[in-house]
Amino acid sequence: MITVHTFGWVPPFAQGLVRDMRVRWALEEVGLAYNVRSIDAQTQQAPDYRALQPFGQAPVYEEDGLSLFESGAIVLHIGEKSETLLPRDREGRARAVTWLLCALNTMEIVIQELAEIDLFTPDEDWAKERRPLAEAMVRRRLSELAAWLGDREYLEDRFTAGDLMMTTVLQILRHTDLVENEPVLAAYVKRCTARPAYQRAYEAHMAAFRKKAS
Repeated sequence: MITVHTFGWVPPFAQGLVRDMRVRWALEEVGLAYNVRSIDAQTQQAPDYRALQPFGQAPVYEEDGLSLFESGAIVLHIGEKSETLLPRDREGRARAVTWLLCALNTMEIVIQELAEIDLFTPDEDWAKERRPLAEAMVRRRLSELAAWLGDREYLEDRFTAGDLMMTTVLQILRHTDLVENEPVLAAYVKRCTARPAYQRAYEAHMAAFRKKAS
């Protein structure tokens, strides 16, 4: 049985964005059942958890003696189980992997910097100085991505793991209007998150936080 280790609680601004969403969504897309183990700050520091995740982060994925961390690696592993996320033809698979890595290495690296400034250090002098440059880089990347998408529904000829990862990265900007200002990208995110698998994953992700709040 698959077990996904997730945070039992995160601040409201992070709910829906924690990277176990990527794993849950992938599992829902391929139709695999999974259990969830919620972790807390104490668990993060425990030696047995650090043996699974050296940095004490989440998610962690366990399956039949295999343990994985890093959401990109986990999504790729899940994708190998079904052509829903990774096409079986060589070229299609390579293109899907390319877009997954693009989401993490080209897009998330600049998006995450802006998000961290806005959410964690907005009043710091250095952050106020850095933010215009960080936002300009994000705008540039969004514009370039929108130009590629054009009138396509997805990054390639159908939904793949690349779209799953790209959508979750773009959602990091939900505290801004940057994606909304690129109508092509706004429609793309809306289209991807309307998928039934995403909706199921999101509901499961949020259920624990709602229960904690009550």
